[in-house]
Amino acid sequence: MLLQGRSIAKGTGTGPLLITDTPISFLGGVDPKTGIVIDESHPLLGKSITGKVLVFPYGKGSTVGSYVLYALAKNHAAPAAIINTECETIIATGAIIAEIPTIDRLNGVLPTDGVVTVDGTSGTVSFA
Repeated sequence: MLLQGRSIAKGTGTGPLLITDTPISFLGGVDPKTGIVIDESHPLLGKSITGKVLVFPYGKGSTVGSYVLYALAKNHAAPAAIINTECETIIATGAIIAEIPTIDRLNGVLPTDGVVTVDGTSGTVSFA
């Protein structure tokens, strides 16, 4: 199946889905060295985002969150791709500088689990 969205950051990433309906603050919410969610109030607490297709509504918090995404990429701890309901400036900037494929505004519903491929260039996500 193929869903269409809006392209935010180019590139292709494939990985297992990691989905939350709670916004994420990367500054103080995700360890930039390990990719583990450390925000004690977040439902993904203790989970690794490394190599996952991370699905969340939007980012929140400090503009430094963009640089946390960059640090995650430099530390080989970044998500394979990001899918947002509505991507905002902090996530968009971080995804672009970190080269993490990112899309938003999907025209359909993702499965609740499984492996998907995000094409940030065309703005699509594909899955079986």
